[in-house]
Amino acid sequence: MLARTVLTDVQYADAVVVGRIAGYRIVRDEELRRRMLNAWNLPDDLRKIYADPNKTLLGDYARFEVRVAEVLAGRAPRTVRVTWSNSTFGLPKSLPGGPMLIALSGPGGKRPPLRGPSATIMPNREPTLPTVLQAPCASPFMFAANSNEGRAIRRILRARRR
Repeated sequence: MLARTVLTDVQYADAVVVGRIAGYRIVRDEELRRRMLNAWNLPDDLRKIYADPNKTLLGDYARFEVRVAEVLAGRAPRTVRVTWSNSTFGLPKSLPGGPMLIALSGPGGKRPPLRGPSATIMPNREPTLPTVLQAPCASPFMFAANSNEGRAIRRILRARRR
């Protein structure tokens, strides 16, 4: 079940940037696949899922760079390498190049609260890198820079600075 996105959750971000995405790739959890496929009692329908190289699984995550054009909040270098463990259990095969408004949570950063009835929250698999801010089971804070959400987040950030 997809939970609603609450734009004021941007308050949990360590940095909010506008930039272009480059080098997007999905990093597969090969250990999870190997363990599951070696399970002697795994039902055939699940075996097909774990064997399918095109399926995104719970332990998979994405890694990419954001070529930062503007820092709206916090601090960020001109190029920041980030991870994204999509809590809605589906990573797209690609992301738009941008410009995108992206909120980031730094290593050990706070997470937005649970907005749905339950959630599985995966740890950042590369804990030294920032990750895309995302409340459990809600959409990530990754929007086209000039979208309604992008403009609303800019207004929220301006109001916070007052």
